[in-house]
Amino acid sequence: MSDDGHEHNGHAKVPSRQRRRFPGISSRAYEHPADRSALVALRKLSGFDTVFKALSGLLPERSLRLLFLSDSVRVSDQQFAHLNDMLRDACYILDLEKVPPMYVNQDPQPNAMCIGLDEPIIVVTTGLVELLDEEEMRAVIGHEVGHALSGHSVYRTVLLFLTNLAIRVAWIPLGNLAVMAIVTALREWFRKSELSADRAGLLVGQDLRASMRGLMKIAGGNHLHEMNVDAFLAQAEEYEAGGDLRDSVLKILNVLPRSHPFTTVRAAELKKWSESRDYQRIMDGHYPRRSEDKDTSVSDSFRESASHYATHVKTSKDPLMKLVTDLAGGAGDLGGRVRRGFAGFAGPAGQQGSAGTGGTGGTTTKDQPPKDQPPSDRPHDED
Repeated sequence: MSDDGHEHNGHAKVPSRQRRRFPGISSRAYEHPADRSALVALRKLSGFDTVFKALSGLLPERSLRLLFLSDSVRVSDQQFAHLNDMLRDACYILDLEKVPPMYVNQDPQPNAMCIGLDEPIIVVTTGLVELLDEEEMRAVIGHEVGHALSGHSVYRTVLLFLTNLAIRVAWIPLGNLAVMAIVTALREWFRKSELSADRAGLLVGQDLRASMRGLMKIAGGNHLHEMNVDAFLAQAEEYEAGGDLRDSVLKILNVLPRSHPFTTVRAAELKKWSESRDYQRIMDGHYPRRSEDKDTSVSDSFRESASHYATHVKTSKDPLMKLVTDLAGGAGDLGGRVRRGFAGFAGPAGQQGSAGTGGTGGTTTKDQPPKDQPPSDRPHDED
């Protein structure tokens, strides 16, 4: 357990209440399997970071750093001291030796992000600071420190650069298809990395109720007296299990443009992880160490990721996933079930496909990150 007043790696501030620390913890301890397999593969590429960090002059990182320094408030003992305490708290618990710079930016939209190649920086908006209470904010800052510890800021910035580079050559025949494949895969990783960071936030705050409250506020604003955690989680259950094959397709279309999972889904995933054996083992002090990262097997990580997706398909209540499971199991009359599942798409003339149109309208423009800028953890629409 952490002891108040103890100094660690120059951290004069430590948790305001007793929490467990995780000395030397590897980010693999809390990373989602799909996120972890991608990161392990990238880390194994010799010289990968060096080459692309050398290209940092082509990225807007230096400009963004100057922008935040000149037009935002840097968190310190003199400015937003309570946020500075929380930041040091999070770094102390996750044993991140170098505390990243953090800025508060005037913006009514609740937002937060962790960016940077040479070193991560964290930015939170005034909208987020005003929305969340201390324990909820602690989980969010832990979320961003989790991004920093995982190296997400580096790989996100690098991969975004590659994506934007591909967009610039999209005029090449079939270039658009290649770009869409890259973007789709990139967003799928982004969504899983957000689930990883949510777990890091829980390890820092060690208060599941605060994490749940924060996600509820992100979804419904500062009206906790009007909301209920169990009812909020029931929405995630209804979202996964409800509807037919048409709804399954619409779910896919709705989520594809997003860099973050839907808020109710994040809440359900975090609660499930908090009840898992993996989480309990971490809390008991049994977790992978950073000193072991170099020995991590890429193939083992990919097998774990594949196993996770296979288990997800088998246990999912989504109609499409059930169909896939039945197909793998050799169930009969699949053709009839598919026809019945999609029957609603074939309506009267002029109405066909109307459900699909309504399902994706507005989501794409709302969730797109600015060009040449790393996607932020956007609480106002999905974080």
